[in-house]
Amino acid sequence: MSRQIIATTLAPAAIGTYSQAVKVGNTVYLSGQIPLDPASMTLVGGDMAAHIQRVFDNLQAVARAAGGDLQQVVKLNVFLTDLTHFPLVNEIMARYFKEPYPARAAIGVAALPKGAQVEMDAIMVLE
Repeated sequence: MSRQIIATTLAPAAIGTYSQAVKVGNTVYLSGQIPLDPASMTLVGGDMAAHIQRVFDNLQAVARAAGGDLQQVVKLNVFLTDLTHFPLVNEIMARYFKEPYPARAAIGVAALPKGAQVEMDAIMVLE
């Protein structure tokens, strides 16, 4: 099965040796997104809610570049440097996803790239 590299300028460029997403068959593996502004490649300002929203916006941009959207995500991984923000993730996630919700994991981590407090990656299946 061939693989297709997905890239869009509407999400931050990769900051390492990886692709924004890779499509294999009808499955798309979306790399982790942190709250980087795609234009400036710097962390967005504002509170944690603004950071979480930016991560979802970045994931949505990559999902759309692959021909889908967040509603087709079947697995979402959330990485937080402070798990007390998990209820806020749930609140904001409800703006981007409708039932049936994807499978999900929330993981507390010591640190994330560029000092971010949140990162998410996903697996999407195109129908």
